[in-house]
Amino acid sequence: MFGDIARFLLNTVFTLFGAALLLRAWIQVVRMPPYNPVSNAVMQATNWLVLPLRKILPGGKIDWASIVAAFIASAVYVTLMVVLAGVDPTLMAPILLLVALLTVIKWALNLIIWVTILMALLSWLNPQSPAMPLLFQITAPFLDPLRRILPRLGGIDISPILLFVIVQVLLMVVTRVAVSMTLFGI
Repeated sequence: MFGDIARFLLNTVFTLFGAALLLRAWIQVVRMPPYNPVSNAVMQATNWLVLPLRKILPGGKIDWASIVAAFIASAVYVTLMVVLAGVDPTLMAPILLLVALLTVIKWALNLIIWVTILMALLSWLNPQSPAMPLLFQITAPFLDPLRRILPRLGGIDISPILLFVIVQVLLMVVTRVAVSMTLFGI
């Protein structure tokens, strides 16, 4: 029971932190205004790891420091999960680095799902919400190509549903590969 609780807590903490690091990089790519409350919260939660990395990795259009920080967090997470499974992580070091990369991809895909669901829910429940422009800006790189392909059905935008299906399939593939590499779930 202790192992299950520890795995759950590790998964929750590291997934939220990894998502925040990836959201930080995503915010920079879509050029979200820095004075936005969401931007400020993400920056404050992740500055302790990203700012030291930024001294080594210069910024640009892509926030490499945030992406590398997400990979570092993922490597720590995967290592802790392996230790909890009773396996010596030094025996699996190269595989663990690949699984850490797959975990970052999994976090990014989950983040896309969460933000898309939040945007879709708010568009139905409170389309005048101050968060809507922010959510549209964040999801636009993923939804706009789908909107060009899909017809609107009676004014209903079904692109979030298609994006959800595509990302869910990708998540299944990434999870299957990670599980097959480690013989247990991460």
